[in-house]
Amino acid sequence: MTIVTATEKGQVVIPADIRKKHRIVKGTKLAIFEKDDEIVIRLLFKEPVKEARGFFKEGKSALQTLVKDRREEAKR
Repeated sequence: MTIVTATEKGQVVIPADIRKKHRIVKGTKLAIFEKDDEIVIRLLFKEPVKEARGFFKEGKSALQTLVKDRREEAKR
C-alpha cells in the first residue's frame, strides 16, 4: 500500500509503478466512484477489445469478472 497526499484541489498522484503496470499515460480515462466507504478508481479503455487483450491471462475468467461487475453495478 502506498500513501499519497491530496492537494488543496483534491488532486492525488498515482504512483509510477501502478501507472506503468496499468499503462496509465497522459489522456488515460479513469472512472471515480464511491462504493460503501471507499473511493474507487477504475480504468476506462479507449479501445476495450484491443487494450484488454491478455488482461485475464491469470486469475478469474473474463466472464466471471464481468458478471461480478454487473451485479455490483445493479446494487448501486
